[in-house]
Amino acid sequence: MTSTSSTSGGPSEQRREALRDFLRDRRARLTPGDVGLPPAGRRRTPGLRREEVAVLAGVGVSWYTWLEQGRDISVSTEVLDAIAGALRLSDPERVHLYLLAGLNPPPAGGEPAAEVTAEIRQLLDAWAPRPAVLRDRSWNVLAFNDPARAVFDFDGTARNCLVTYFTSPRYRAIPDLWAAGAPAVVAAYRADAAHAPGDSAFARVVDGLRDASPEFAELWAGHEVGAPAQAVNALRHPEAGDLHFDATTLTVADHPYWNVVLYNPRPGTDTEARLATLRHLRLATPA
Repeated sequence: MTSTSSTSGGPSEQRREALRDFLRDRRARLTPGDVGLPPAGRRRTPGLRREEVAVLAGVGVSWYTWLEQGRDISVSTEVLDAIAGALRLSDPERVHLYLLAGLNPPPAGGEPAAEVTAEIRQLLDAWAPRPAVLRDRSWNVLAFNDPARAVFDFDGTARNCLVTYFTSPRYRAIPDLWAAGAPAVVAAYRADAAHAPGDSAFARVVDGLRDASPEFAELWAGHEVGAPAQAVNALRHPEAGDLHFDATTLTVADHPYWNVVLYNPRPGTDTEARLATLRHLRLATPA
């Protein structure tokens, strides 16, 4: 770990200054007793000393001092994890430390199980009469509103948005639009999978869909990657006819593995009127 030449000004220097302030603040919040060290008498300033943090993290005192001073030095993920442990950082604080050090945070070990909250379900329902879906990071459907049930033929069984796109007769009924959108869908899924290389859920979806869809297998073998963006979804409903949606994906802040997908009728199509017709048909159907 050696010092390199620093640059003056710019985002890189601002990031190192933010790292310096963050480390100093978190060090000042701890006492020797908090980390299992014996008390060392009166201190001129609150918190741990730099040498104590260095010992706890197993790094050199000079190197940790350079890091906290905001010098342009090389860092590794192992050292950052050790410092995060020494400073008793929470998971969000650990991610923040990585970003300030100029590194991508490693993926979390696994997605914590959680029940879909009433607030999320209310959000989905509030989007009616337009479809809305909640999915996890591997695109498994966790919840949906009644319009989504009617439009996508969801029946409460386990569904995956990628699998649905490649296997649903409703999507495949408009072959030109389906074929035009398929490469972007696969590229977005590969981009999402790259954020969780150890998550076997992605592999299960890919392996199963490769066997079920030759088109998917060919596209997946191309290794195209695309950032998730607003997408156009087109499908043919057996009662309402052709439906065209602009789909926007939003991350749930307190559940970063969850995404809400909101479907809005595409302007210039008859989708909004067709949705209204579908709703009236559903209301008129006897329970």
